[in-house]
Amino acid sequence: MTAPNRLATLSARQLIDGYAAGAFSPVEAVAAALERAGAAQERSNAFALIDAEGALAGARASEERWRAGRPAGPVDGVPVSVKDLLLAQGLPTLRGSLTLSPDGAAWDEDAPSVARMREAGAVFLGKTTTPEFGWKGVTDSPRNGVTGNPYDPSRTAGGSSGGSAAALALGAGPLSLGTDGGGSVRIPASFCGVFALKGTYGRVPLYPASPFGTLSHVGPMTRDVADAALMMDVISAPDPRDWSQLGPATGSFQAALAEPVAGLRIAYSPTLGWDVPVAPDVAAAVRSAVETLAALGAHVEEADPPIADPVEAFHVLWFSGAARVVEHLDPAGRELLDPGLAEICALGARYGALDYLAAVDTRMALGTAMGRFHTTYDLLVTPTLPGTAFAADAEVPPGSGLERWTGWTPFTYPFNMTQQPAATVPCGLDRDGLPIGVQLIAARHEDALVLRASHALYEAGAAKIPAAWG
Repeated sequence: MTAPNRLATLSARQLIDGYAAGAFSPVEAVAAALERAGAAQERSNAFALIDAEGALAGARASEERWRAGRPAGPVDGVPVSVKDLLLAQGLPTLRGSLTLSPDGAAWDEDAPSVARMREAGAVFLGKTTTPEFGWKGVTDSPRNGVTGNPYDPSRTAGGSSGGSAAALALGAGPLSLGTDGGGSVRIPASFCGVFALKGTYGRVPLYPASPFGTLSHVGPMTRDVADAALMMDVISAPDPRDWSQLGPATGSFQAALAEPVAGLRIAYSPTLGWDVPVAPDVAAAVRSAVETLAALGAHVEEADPPIADPVEAFHVLWFSGAARVVEHLDPAGRELLDPGLAEICALGARYGALDYLAAVDTRMALGTAMGRFHTTYDLLVTPTLPGTAFAADAEVPPGSGLERWTGWTPFTYPFNMTQQPAATVPCGLDRDGLPIGVQLIAARHEDALVLRASHALYEAGAAKIPAAWG
């Protein structure tokens, strides 16, 4: 691929520094990001919608604020993409579904995270692709088609924030907003070689409430941890529309990055103690990242958390949520659905209240076990995924014998059930040149700790991989 304009390779912090120094303008940076958005669309089908006119208008307004010495906030003029599950004023939110119409609403409201970014001056490039209603761990949908991996478009970008991850990897802005219901910022970030954080549930306000309930989190997707911390300082601000949000964060996430990792107690669990066939290249890269943390002074030991695979309970919760999403559709509308989504909706509709409450019991027991585990260990480190990106048009790796996406994501969905903060950091490439991710998990409310340890890996060089456009 053609190398991008230099401005498209800069971090959000570098862009802000450049605007402040007068080295370049938001208009120049946004134009470079839009050029890369076009490249990302051509290579990976990363965008459901690119709003070039709106983005350039926003960039010109930002340029005027910078000239007047009055930037709106810490991301003024920074190009940002938004997953097409989150509301954004003036842009239709169609969730990858043919059952929704761009004319079906006024599209005059921002989701809380989008509102906070807009208030801080961010410039929105457009909406990134998602599987229909974000239901699975790969990104293809009846409305937008298949999103390919930026390192190899014949492979999946992962999901459900696959468009956001591909856009970042290909230089279409340094920041993106994603949502994570069962690993759906961490899965695509791992496959596409970028960073993603799923914060503690409620840390980033969410509105409208997800039909998947408290499994669904909003989080930053970026090309490095420092930009994610910058985003968290913006998007974690309270919003009255989310009744389940946490109180204001104590302290700056950016400031927390300066703290060392020496002395942290880290449990390294290669398989969570389950029968997970982790690819050798993945296992080696993750172990190397763990060794880096040890070399930085962390106390590392191999230890598995005392939990069993909660996949059946997760399915009850997830499939019930999916059934709720489509409950209003008539038979003609249901014919428009992704066939896999229709299948899980049918399963979800069969569960009763007692099935759901039993799954909630499993979830609570899982959360208690992890809470106790973190009285001994500050962090749990695992592979993000047992393998790297597979065929782009498949829900599961071809030939694996698996039925659903949860079969190849055993390291991610348990920690949506427990509402813990978890991040994925790129830690190498496999023999086919595809990115590998290492996952860092902490106790609830310890988002800053996850960011701090992830940042240490970047600072130590353990997170460097060749760019997707290289």
